[in-house]
Amino acid sequence: MKSFFLASAISLCAAPLWAQDQMTLLLDWFVNPDHGPVIIAQEKGFFADVDLEVEVIAPADPSDPPKLVAAGKADLAISYQPQLHLQIHEGLPLQRVGTLVATPLNCLLVLKDGPIASPADLKGGKVGFSVGGVEEAVLGHVLNTHGLTLDDVELINVNWSLSPSLMSGQVDAVIGAFRNFELNQMDIEGVPGRCFYVEEEGLPPYDELIYVANPDTMDADMIRRFLAATEKATQYIINHPQDAWEIFSGTAPELNDELNGRAWADTLPRFALRPAAMDVGRYAEFETFLHEAGLIPSVNSVAKIAIDVTAP
Repeated sequence: MKSFFLASAISLCAAPLWAQDQMTLLLDWFVNPDHGPVIIAQEKGFFADVDLEVEVIAPADPSDPPKLVAAGKADLAISYQPQLHLQIHEGLPLQRVGTLVATPLNCLLVLKDGPIASPADLKGGKVGFSVGGVEEAVLGHVLNTHGLTLDDVELINVNWSLSPSLMSGQVDAVIGAFRNFELNQMDIEGVPGRCFYVEEEGLPPYDELIYVANPDTMDADMIRRFLAATEKATQYIINHPQDAWEIFSGTAPELNDELNGRAWADTLPRFALRPAAMDVGRYAEFETFLHEAGLIPSVNSVAKIAIDVTAP
């Protein structure tokens, strides 16, 4: 991280002297391959090309970024579509303005050589989770497609220790594992896992990682330029995956390891090629899903949840 910010500072010193618009982006977690387009846009000067100076900040608490944006403390945050629906109903002034990862990453993870051959085999078993609410609804939906309910399993909050709790036998499965990370982590550890992909288990498809802003204070023009820069970065990543990996992994020593290398390759096809584009039906369907699951009291219009900042 330190070398990344140092590299950013050096590049800014070498930039033209005219004033650039300053923007703050809060990540959802520490820098990892999920953030590839942001880091590449920074390192390749694509933000500078659109007169933006973007400060990229990794949070101490991954639950903070949307709250800080809602409070006007930052311009953008990387968050999750499922969480956004809930946060809007909780009264947070937030709106999706762009997409980073356009497919689900979440999965129900079990041991590859373990006794769970189907979610139906979890009856009487233990399932670990990190984030309540949405994860329980997702798990409940998966179980329902196999004739079970949440009452048929024991839920255990394993905090963020998803794959370790599964590998140690503390639980029989975990929900909320990211297929591009936990699967690779377990394989590297010599304890292979198997994912039941939520979108193949009856869950409506959704955008895993999105950019959210405060609709009352957002600067649409800056956001449009930000998304144009990250779209250019995504194109570069797709066209030059190895060069992009070398740039990304060169920003911090801890990024240049086997796990991040594997995750990079697995994440590439999931980046949104058109980050500003919006699928209205996707957001409407997921809002309805959450309402039917009893997690939200009413159904908001898509216009309240998400916008296309490039639309006239």
